[in-house]
Amino acid sequence: MGGEEGGYEAPPTCALLDVLLKNRHDTGAVNQVWPGLYLSNARVAKDKALLQDLGVTHIVNAAHGTGRVDTGPGYYGDTGVVYLGVEADDRKDFDISVFFTETAEFIHSALSQKGVVLVHCARGISRSAALVVSFLMLRRDLSLMEALQTL
Repeated sequence: MGGEEGGYEAPPTCALLDVLLKNRHDTGAVNQVWPGLYLSNARVAKDKALLQDLGVTHIVNAAHGTGRVDTGPGYYGDTGVVYLGVEADDRKDFDISVFFTETAEFIHSALSQKGVVLVHCARGISRSAALVVSFLMLRRDLSLMEALQTL
């Protein structure tokens, strides 16, 4: 199919832009994008009371590390939250795809156990969204367009 690996043909750029830019509005600091799966920013990730209210059992920090959103498993030690830190730089040239499989498996495992997952980065826009989209494509068999429309 169009020379694409694995028989998948990427949608045209104009279609992607249409999905990403059409009907944009402020959705708030935390959004449930799939049953049991939330996308948010660092402020929400640091609010333990809110995490408890949401029922969060697992956290993926796509901005893990010193100088980023430096929470780590110790920060959540008193909550019982299971933590996965992804050291992803917030740069256009950073290849976040190396984390897609590990993160998708972490989210899938949590949801399979009836857990609630919060995926975040500093602003909840690019790194965390990329990881959520990859999960939806890899483990829920959504197309790129379908996955983007959930955000």
